[in-house]
Amino acid sequence: MQQFTELYLKLDRTTRTSEKLNALRDYFRTAAPIDAVWAIYIMTGRKIGRTVSWRQLRDWAAEVSGYPIWLVDECYHLVGDLSEALSLLIPTDSQDRALPPSLHEIVEDRLRPLGSIAPAAQREMIVRTWSQLSSEQRLVFHKLLSADFRVGVSGQLLVRALADVAGVDAQVMAHRLAGKFSPDIASMDRIMHGSEDGSALALPYPFRLAHPLHQPVESLGSIGDWLLEWKWDGIRAQIIRRDNNTAIWSRGDELISGAFPDLIESARGLPAGTVLDGEIVAWNENTHRPLPFAQLQRRLNRKHVELSFWPDVPIAYIAFDLLEIDSRDVRGEALESRRAKLDALLAAIEQRSIIRASACVDCGSWTDLERILAESLNRCVEGLMLKRLDSTYQAGRPTGLWWKLKIQPFTVDAVLIAAQSGHGRRAGLLTDYTFGVWDDARAELLPVAKAYSGLTDEEILKVDRWVRRHTVDRYGPVHAVEPVRVFELGFEAIQRSDRHKSGLAVRFPRILRIRQDKKAIDADTILVLRDLLKQSEQRH
Repeated sequence: MQQFTELYLKLDRTTRTSEKLNALRDYFRTAAPIDAVWAIYIMTGRKIGRTVSWRQLRDWAAEVSGYPIWLVDECYHLVGDLSEALSLLIPTDSQDRALPPSLHEIVEDRLRPLGSIAPAAQREMIVRTWSQLSSEQRLVFHKLLSADFRVGVSGQLLVRALADVAGVDAQVMAHRLAGKFSPDIASMDRIMHGSEDGSALALPYPFRLAHPLHQPVESLGSIGDWLLEWKWDGIRAQIIRRDNNTAIWSRGDELISGAFPDLIESARGLPAGTVLDGEIVAWNENTHRPLPFAQLQRRLNRKHVELSFWPDVPIAYIAFDLLEIDSRDVRGEALESRRAKLDALLAAIEQRSIIRASACVDCGSWTDLERILAESLNRCVEGLMLKRLDSTYQAGRPTGLWWKLKIQPFTVDAVLIAAQSGHGRRAGLLTDYTFGVWDDARAELLPVAKAYSGLTDEEILKVDRWVRRHTVDRYGPVHAVEPVRVFELGFEAIQRSDRHKSGLAVRFPRILRIRQDKKAIDADTILVLRDLLKQSEQRH
């Protein structure tokens, strides 16, 4: 545990890529293989399993430290990070601390069993572990207890470090890390030395991603060098067809075959040794347009979908790349060549399959792009993808070759009604905001969105100071504020929701600007959002 704690602290205390890379290399060169494979498992976002709630941890920490609950809460609000606050409050004068457990012992013997034992046994295990760890080790232990372990290292940087230690190309290492694996010695050996038994062939390829395009499209050179496609609002997925077996992998390295048995059935028409990259969308066959993403989520919430459920949420798989054909990896070929092979492959099955090729958008010049982009709303897509025809399929997000160009988001003017502390480098600053719009009579503000991105660092500091001066009530970490400041919010989609008082939920909200020119009474009403919802539903 000490070695992993030192790695975490080194990564957390620097923003220099070279220093992070060196820390990762040093760790994987010297750590015990069983600890190293657990570190890879955790740092690639894979879940340990259900542990205990933060409320339980807080209560147990109060009992062990002797501090009252209210004081523990105040320390949390001051520090802004409960993991750190608790690690500092718990006494450290234990004789057991000389021999801290290793990382794999912490995960296998302490964390994984927590979800299946009684609360009293959970408390005993947590308190005993606290007594064996230093304050810094407890901080990392608490991070491991959380549902989302974050350490400030991108997946690409982790791949680079492991590739350097293993002495292989980064693309090879990325493929070894794709898909699911068991955190054991055999998996570590495969990751570092490869697989001789061909088991790695069952894995998906690492996904290639695009950057948002912010510069003028004219800066990209000749439009003839680019392939344009619609940007679909669905689930990115690879279809793997090998040795008469078929699987569907999501971009999050989740095997989602059970949710899409109709797609599995269609994929059986593909030749063996085929891997496609594309988007799963909920699909209206009558209009030949995608349905709202919320429809697709109904599938994703089920591990297995029954035959009778298919017509309720029909889907299509929009394939836009070919990664393997005739059991041959073609990612190193130019996109133009891969697309020609993809079109020829799908032409034979498209008429009787829910798998179809993504249409190429015909655009004669960059000046036509604005007109074509304006069609996105009516087509129920998010915008356009721009890909260089000579680009190969590389893992991660290489710059300059694939771009995404989204349509302007929906917007609404809303009133700031509450704020609470952020996390990480924003801990201690009130940066997580709740916004509301007026009801029909402008008598009450209805919460409609929570947003924490879009402001500059300077604006964040100003809003933080304003919130502290204009707090009218406190609900734990939440500051209720005077409802007088208006912000313009952008969001990607809107849908009905029984979980919100407004009856609506917006998707991917973010702050576009502070509306200094508007008074609170001038903010939008719920009617504006209902109208946007109506327009969205009519398009679908």
